[in-house]
Amino acid sequence: MRRVASAKTRTRTRGAALLLVLWLIALLTALVGAFALTARIEHMQGRVLHRGVAGDQAARAGLEYAMARLSDPNPATRWLPDGRDYAWTFAGAPLRVRIVDESGKVDLNAADQPLLSALLRVAGADPGQAEALAGAIMDWRDADDLGQPQGATEDPQYTAAGLPYGAKDAPFESVAELELVLGMTADLYAGLAEHVTVHSGQAVPDQRFAGAEVLQAMGVDAAPFLAQRGETPGPELEPDLVGGGTGTYSIDSRARLPDGRDAVLQAVVRMGSNGLPGAVYTPLRWKEGTSAPDG
Repeated sequence: MRRVASAKTRTRTRGAALLLVLWLIALLTALVGAFALTARIEHMQGRVLHRGVAGDQAARAGLEYAMARLSDPNPATRWLPDGRDYAWTFAGAPLRVRIVDESGKVDLNAADQPLLSALLRVAGADPGQAEALAGAIMDWRDADDLGQPQGATEDPQYTAAGLPYGAKDAPFESVAELELVLGMTADLYAGLAEHVTVHSGQAVPDQRFAGAEVLQAMGVDAAPFLAQRGETPGPELEPDLVGGGTGTYSIDSRARLPDGRDAVLQAVVRMGSNGLPGAVYTPLRWKEGTSAPDG
């Protein structure tokens, strides 16, 4: 009997040991699998990060190159800040660079109400809405608390709308501030943002650098200007008429990544160091990101 019991005990012990070994093998397999999956994910993240950094640097190179080409003394090879697209390649990455002189935009602090209203209509506002918003923009930036004859929008109107602030009664400091103006919608802001500025100080945009929307708001036939921008101006044009502009530019630099996305750098820069050692331009606005892939 003792031998039979001993044999049964050994059998149970071996079975328990085998079960333990199987559990250990399963656990090690799971650990190795998890490690392999983590390593693969980190490898993929590293590749994406590397491509993103490379794209960001390519877009930055596009901006730097644009600044150099804007200063090119040769009118035949100089890049012009009138919104045309320029193609360039950096480290194998194709780029599209677009430059607009800020004087070609409508200045929120200098434009009169008719011009603001006209641009709002071009952006999609109906006539009544455009007049009201143009008046609200004027009331936002002027120093008094007297409403405009058309579209008066001072503190009482903001309070009535349930907003915790009133008219600023001071100049716009950024284009984004336009979103705070009473009556401004997300769609209208999206249509306006790239056509307005706070950096030119000019009541009337410079037609040489204005886009189709701004020219339309000014009541100017845009076709001749846009046709001229289809190619580099020839030697028959006076260099001063196609020069580098005022020195403050919006630059949109896009580098195409292998996966079809674009690394995007959008900046407003001003020529000159503004006291910064070694700098050739001063950033006034800087935005980086990645666009969705085509398709």
